[in-house]
Amino acid sequence: MMKWIKRIAVTLLMTCALSACNTFHGFGEDVQHLGGAISRVAS
Repeated sequence: MMKWIKRIAVTLLMTCALSACNTFHGFGEDVQHLGGAISRVAS
């Protein structure tokens, strides 16, 4: 029984970790676009 609980917990943690990576990747792209917009306005 504990083996199944551990497997489920690891699966959930991996799923959360992978979704967080996609979120941070998207956040990084947003910041990059914002930096480009600021550069265009400043010049």
